[in-house]
Amino acid sequence: MTAFFRGRRLRSGSAMRELVRENSLRASDLIMPYFVLESAGRGIRKPIDSMPGQFQLSLDELDEQAAKAAGMGLKACILFGIPARKDPLASGAYAKDGIVQQAAARLKKRHGDKLIVIADTCLCEYTSHGHCGTLAPGDRQGLVLNDPTLALLARTALSQAEAGADIIAPSDMMDGRVAAIRQALDANGFDQVPVMSYAVKYASAFYGPFREAAESAPQSGDRRSYQMDPPNAREALREARADLDEGADMLIVKPAGPYLDIVRQVRDRCPVPIAAYQVSGEYSMIKAAAQNGWINEREVILESLIGIKRAGADMIINYFSEYLLENKLAG
Repeated sequence: MTAFFRGRRLRSGSAMRELVRENSLRASDLIMPYFVLESAGRGIRKPIDSMPGQFQLSLDELDEQAAKAAGMGLKACILFGIPARKDPLASGAYAKDGIVQQAAARLKKRHGDKLIVIADTCLCEYTSHGHCGTLAPGDRQGLVLNDPTLALLARTALSQAEAGADIIAPSDMMDGRVAAIRQALDANGFDQVPVMSYAVKYASAFYGPFREAAESAPQSGDRRSYQMDPPNAREALREARADLDEGADMLIVKPAGPYLDIVRQVRDRCPVPIAAYQVSGEYSMIKAAAQNGWINEREVILESLIGIKRAGADMIINYFSEYLLENKLAG
């Protein structure tokens, strides 16, 4: 009888499957997002209705939750700020006492090098109009201005670095923002602070719950003029290459699940660490299906995240990080 391939030999039991497993989740793969609420009060844990299990946190609550997660093995988190006041020029984004700046300083004081603090660098949470840049006046009202926004983004990144953020993560999708941020950091003595660019960020319908969580929905229009068109793949590679040329140290693809082909293409062509963001809509769909008893939550979480690793991501920004660590599902 002619020999044929018997793949089942390597699937015979859990120990054998683990021995030959090609991909796995590690604690160092996980980046936990936190929503930090600027408030004079303490002990605030405001539930996010569309993201069961996630909260807007006051500074003291962030401090305690991050400490618990770090104690379970969390290595990195990313901060999103919710300011008490908003204005057209997003002044809260670059204020020295801005909410992300306060949070970064507090976490670094407590954890030092044991917890990497990433600052999401964008203006949408801080602008009264909800867009990621400044708006044109007059008859061009509603147009998001690219180049005037760069100065505000650079100012925001610098203030975050001064507060102690380990990594700057611009998520606005303005053209040239990585170069502007890199120049500002280098000119002010922060040449060792890496830039993790949201190089490939699609105008996705999967962001809906996040906009509730970060209170960042546009007051008018949408973000399709600056975030990427979902059908495009070649454009993603141009965006990734442009950010590398401008000085990005790491790249992010967002969302993750519907864009695993993009994760793989960026991974194959860009010799830097690649992160993928399993976004709020992906999280909320899993939670909703699990709450209805339609799926096995634990297994779907693991399968969805290992699929992102298999596609080529080195790191995964995801809302399940604490769950994975608490249940010892990431080595």
